Amino acid sequence: MSKISNRPIGKTDRAGAPAPTRQTILDLLKRRGEQSASALGKALGVTPMAARLHLYDLQAEGLVEERSEAKTQSRGRGRPVKYWSLTAAAARVFPDAHQGLAVEMIQSVEELFGAAGLARLVKKHGSRQRAAYGEKLKPAKTLGERVRRLADARSDEGYMAEAKRDGRDWLLIENHCPICSAAKACTGLCANELKVFASVLGKDATVTREEHILAGARRCVYRVKGKA
Repeated sequence: MSKISNRPIGKTDRAGAPAPTRQTILDLLKRRGEQSASALGKALGVTPMAARLHLYDLQAEGLVEERSEAKTQSRGRGRPVKYWSLTAAAARVFPDAHQGLAVEMIQSVEELFGAAGLARLVKKHGSRQRAAYGEKLKPAKTLGERVRRLADARSDEGYMAEAKRDGRDWLLIENHCPICSAAKACTGLCANELKVFASVLGKDATVTREEHILAGARRCVYRVKGKA
């Protein structure tokens, strides 16, 4: 996997703490979506200008891009606000889980054993996931705790996952897909993961996918509803 420079924005911030790194900015954009330099600066504890200079470096490397939005009446007049987001090329700085090998293996299985053989492989993978996640979720006493433990397990696998409360529901959010190329080669992987999540989160929950990276979304989002 290609790596970017980990140079800090500055030696220290005004409080004397170590300055944030370029990777921190990329992580924030990955997790939160597009951000202004002011929002990034606030999150990182540096000035908007410090964040902006770093964004320009990342833009030169093709890792981020900007768009301008005119100020609304409620925000006052002035220069348009620039919002920054990751480019497709930025995927290379996040875990890729050896996707090239995974795609080759999927193609080989389908060539050797046909669609039925590939379906058996996906089913076997799902069984292993159920067993592994089931062990990690076993100590959980509530649905919310199960969602949080599943998010932790997925983060350990490179999905940059988090659990958030949304009213009465829970959201399982995956900000990165380390098997994206493999999932494109075998769409059954994504369909099977939805079934796995529904299984390990318990019969008292329903799981639906609301956002999907393969459908063009920035992230995958699963809504988990508790049954009355």
